[in-house]
Amino acid sequence: MSSIDRAFAPSTSVFQLFAPALLPATLMLGGGVTLYAVESYIMATIAPSIVRDIGGLPLLSWVTTLYVACAVLGSVFVAMRPRGMGLRIAYLIGAVIFGMGSLVCAGAPVMEVILAGRAIQGFGAGVLAALAYAFVRFAYPEPLWPKASTLYAAIWGIATLLGPSAGGLFAEGSNWRYAFIVLVPLGLLMAALAPILLPKATDDRAPGGTPILQIGLLLAAVLLVSIAGTAEQTGLKALLIALSVIAISLMLATERRGGTRLLPTGAVILSKPVARVYLTMFALLLVLTSDIYIPYFLQALHGVSPLVSGYLTALVALGWTFAAFFSGSLTDRRAANAIIAGCIIEALSTAALAVFLARENQSGSLLVLAPAALAMLMMGFGVGLGWAHLVTKVLRLVNKSEQDKASAAISTVQSLGSAFGAAVAGVIANSTGLIAPGGVEGDISAAHWLYAVMALPGLVTIAAALTLREKE
Repeated sequence: MSSIDRAFAPSTSVFQLFAPALLPATLMLGGGVTLYAVESYIMATIAPSIVRDIGGLPLLSWVTTLYVACAVLGSVFVAMRPRGMGLRIAYLIGAVIFGMGSLVCAGAPVMEVILAGRAIQGFGAGVLAALAYAFVRFAYPEPLWPKASTLYAAIWGIATLLGPSAGGLFAEGSNWRYAFIVLVPLGLLMAALAPILLPKATDDRAPGGTPILQIGLLLAAVLLVSIAGTAEQTGLKALLIALSVIAISLMLATERRGGTRLLPTGAVILSKPVARVYLTMFALLLVLTSDIYIPYFLQALHGVSPLVSGYLTALVALGWTFAAFFSGSLTDRRAANAIIAGCIIEALSTAALAVFLARENQSGSLLVLAPAALAMLMMGFGVGLGWAHLVTKVLRLVNKSEQDKASAAISTVQSLGSAFGAAVAGVIANSTGLIAPGGVEGDISAAHWLYAVMALPGLVTIAAALTLREKE
């Protein structure tokens, strides 16, 4: 162990990331994640105001779809960037593009221009989010890698709480434009500071071409499943999900036999530990994204106001953040056990929602609501307990020359897991009572089956996590 690694022993807290020597990198990397996270929640809040001001309701679902798809493309760019381009320059490009997209959105006269701006924004945000993981090995000694991931989890938790509130400040009339305007100078400032504050990170990737076919199939899969998440007809949702699965399958088959890879070596072979890590991350996010229906069921079944339901749903993010800090100092066997425990907790908590959320409680009785609220908190807690350790495993399991690919794949897996989770949840809820018969009876049935079925992928996470205890 080097003298630097000894200085940052595993017992140090996450706040060691803010030590004077590390603060510049922490602010830049954390700032990139913050832009991505906060913008996601601000946009969700101001979207109705945009429609009221400039119209475009039929295109509203594409505001998120294009953002997510282009964010995946941005994360791929980090791994596939031109040969010789350092990570500092990539960060500068990502920040500038994000600022440009924000400027386009701010001046948009019609929804079509908003969509163009959101696509540009998404690409820049995807670059910045992927770089947060790609820079970890250059910015921090290895004992602090899990703590950096803990910090990113905390940022997402804080964004969940503060993003909607910040968006509310710009929700009146045409004030939504200022929500984008304030991001322009911020993006430019981050671009200007990137070469100064970020550590030097040389391009140490192995030589290779660009896997055009895999990128195209991946982008098609993301677009298909994102559209599925917004489709109203259950049959159409199922068809789009099936097509997306086919695209992913073709991409993985091409990746397995192709000489030019998008993913690190072994990422598509389940006998390899790195593949099981990615599978665990994907399934964890797929299950967690079923929380998108929690606000609806809280309001429809438990008589909770929209504002209160929003903050109750934020318990999921709060649980993730709390668990990330709780487990950040764990190492070796304890870290592996934390991953397993987290998978078990998430699966059990999701199953618990099938019982405690799926009941009529129009009076809003706290005695009835409390177990559901606890299940929401523990649902996020389970993911946060092991997420940082899964990220660290990815970086440790791949060759140095493939760590940019591995880092970019983390963001891609997050986006895919969330997109598939939203789409699958929609199919389950719509086909088990949400639409027909509807009403309280239909809502109870939909809530029960949604969380009972969505708990099942949790079994996959547990099985995969159990294999990660083995010495790799």
